Amino acid sequence: MITSTRVASYRSEIAAELHHNILPFWMNHVVDRENEGFYGCITNDLKINPKADKGCILNSRILWTYASAYRMYQEPCYLSTATRAYQFLINHFWDNEYSGLYWMVNYQGEVVNSRKQIYNLAFGIYGLSEFYRATGEQESLVRAIELYQLIETKSYDRKNKGYIEALSREWLPIDDYRLSANDLNEKKSMNTHLHIMEAYTNLLRVWDNPILRERLKELIEITLEHIIDPDTYHFKLFFNEQWSSATNGLSYGHDIEGSWLLYEAAKILNDKLILDKVNDIIIQMARKVYDEGLDKEHGGLFYDYDAVLDTDKHWWPQAEAMVGFINAYELTGEDYFFEASYRIWEFVKEYIIDSQNGEWFSKVSRSGKVYENMPKVEPWKCPYHNSRACFEILERLAFSEELYASNDSY
Repeated sequence: MITSTRVASYRSEIAAELHHNILPFWMNHVVDRENEGFYGCITNDLKINPKADKGCILNSRILWTYASAYRMYQEPCYLSTATRAYQFLINHFWDNEYSGLYWMVNYQGEVVNSRKQIYNLAFGIYGLSEFYRATGEQESLVRAIELYQLIETKSYDRKNKGYIEALSREWLPIDDYRLSANDLNEKKSMNTHLHIMEAYTNLLRVWDNPILRERLKELIEITLEHIIDPDTYHFKLFFNEQWSSATNGLSYGHDIEGSWLLYEAAKILNDKLILDKVNDIIIQMARKVYDEGLDKEHGGLFYDYDAVLDTDKHWWPQAEAMVGFINAYELTGEDYFFEASYRIWEFVKEYIIDSQNGEWFSKVSRSGKVYENMPKVEPWKCPYHNSRACFEILERLAFSEELYASNDSY
């Protein structure tokens, strides 16, 4: 039985984690005061590599995180951090000749990789639209819309629908589409489409454009038709142009993250037919992750399955599972989803949070042993997943706490 006391305890712990660990860490340790922006690499024990390259994904995610924090809490330090990220993005990642965002700059902000990865542009939209949402800075909205229009004109596949993964700086075709060395070299992926959907959802919150609305609806339909396996309710991961799946692998973290992001996209469209269809599917997705992805012995969420089960516990799937299971709990009222979210949080508290140096470890073994060689900060290790989990849980459980307090009074 979920009680108001249990809900309040969860919220209290999450609030403390957000305000006393995650948000202070990036302001206190990652700001590069000599060369602008943020350091590109910091080890677990807080050794800074001041000359590490700086990734646009990390910068955009910092922008989103602190814009969200400022929007919610109005603390000047959060605005200052968000503004630093905004200015570095515009001054160093923005391509003033061909438009769009570079992938990587060096520690002084000089371009070292100019390719136009559509995933990267999506996170630019996500961060810029949130900065506008928090501050009303008109240029930020203008830039977000420009990135959206670039994705639509340069990457959209008019014949098969969906979006091509990457192009050159000049928006010409390239041979290597991969987001990372671990990915397949295919023209379309679940990951890019998931985060375009996430970005378009946030942009629609501040710019209710009818074509954007149609594209977001189409992204939901693509996800339901091509990306979610109708037999297993797992995401398929990589595709050719015609949407033929190129792998049998699956990702538990993306499945549970996608379940709640898909719901958010459908909810903002306010299309009852779409929302009803999405609800049924995402609940099945959450149940599948609950049945197959949770480590019933040691706790936490497994990473992925591709021929063999990867039992390591990466930081970001834990954060997404906390939200995804709470989302499923809200939609179904089934207590075991709440319990799953809270058990993941207990695993995070015990094994993922670095109580000595701050923030979260990148990865631990199945039993919780830390991979010490994994950096605390690098182009993919960021404050976006875990801060967002805190924002979401605090907001979602505020209503639940009030509801259960009312029920407890009987």
